[in-house]
Amino acid sequence: MYLKVNNKYSAFDSELAKSEKNDCVVRSVASAAEVTYKAAHDFCKEVFGREDKRGTNNFSISAQMLNAETSGIEIEGKKFGVKVLGRGRIKNRYKLYGEIIYRKKTLKSFIQDNPKGNYLVMIANHALTVKDGEVYDWTANTYKPTTKVTAAYELIEKQNSGQLNLFD
Repeated sequence: MYLKVNNKYSAFDSELAKSEKNDCVVRSVASAAEVTYKAAHDFCKEVFGREDKRGTNNFSISAQMLNAETSGIEIEGKKFGVKVLGRGRIKNRYKLYGEIIYRKKTLKSFIQDNPKGNYLVMIANHALTVKDGEVYDWTANTYKPTTKVTAAYELIEKQNSGQLNLFD
């Protein structure tokens, strides 16, 4: 095996999950935020404009995650700060014939460079979760460590201390 894959991604077995297709973003949000499939499904529908049984528009995800950088997101009562990872975190920089070029990181090199944290990762026409170096995805994708990362978003859970916070 090339990648360490957690089976939680494929383990959602509610009637809603069984009836859906093209739901990788829903599964990724559910496993990244550790919420129910239904909560993630509702979140993707409301925030990303996802239609049932259809994939989620990547432009919509990117626009909403940029907005969430300032306000954060809330799913099933859990609050998260969002950090959109820039070019330096999802691309490798090379010098070729005196010219600086950037190439997309592979999933394997992304995990090596980001061993800690909770990430929603977009690859070509698919989404998955990377949590502390472990991939939450279909088991069949275990053997695809060279897939290129197109976008990544770090989810940082905000702990509710029960105290009034004037700066939040």
